[in-house]
Amino acid sequence: MGNTGENLQAAFAGESQANRRYLFFADKADEAGNKQVARLFRAVALAETVHARNHFKVMGGVKSVKENLETAIGGEHYEFTQMYPGFIEQARADKNRDAEQSFGYANKVEKIHHHLFQKALAGVEFGQPLAEKPYHVCQGCGNTVEGEAPEICPICGAPRSQFTRVD
Repeated sequence: MGNTGENLQAAFAGESQANRRYLFFADKADEAGNKQVARLFRAVALAETVHARNHFKVMGGVKSVKENLETAIGGEHYEFTQMYPGFIEQARADKNRDAEQSFGYANKVEKIHHHLFQKALAGVEFGQPLAEKPYHVCQGCGNTVEGEAPEICPICGAPRSQFTRVD
């Protein structure tokens, strides 16, 4: 067991992953026609979010909007310049095409996220709020588009119908 700071980091990571995992499990239960199991997974996923939020708060993880954007920019930059390129090469060496594609999609999209966060930070720094418009997220690769979704995702080829609107 590490020190309290390390334990908070580990607990935050574990609770965050459990939240996502349970939401994916809920989707599978819905597909199988087991609505009550899906409901249970979603309820517990929400509880895991509460745990993660509490741990993150104790860690001092949420700061000013400017600082949060700077943190997001740094994280996205690391992912597309360091993390995913290495993961892609390893997947290629292992001849794991599915992993290579998954990492490749994420790598391309992290660059887009980086740009979107930089744009938002510039607006905050210069006191110019971003124009109010929806974002659309491709459910095939995560491509995140400001405004209207494209007819075809330029990253994975998914049709417009595979984009989820975020208001």
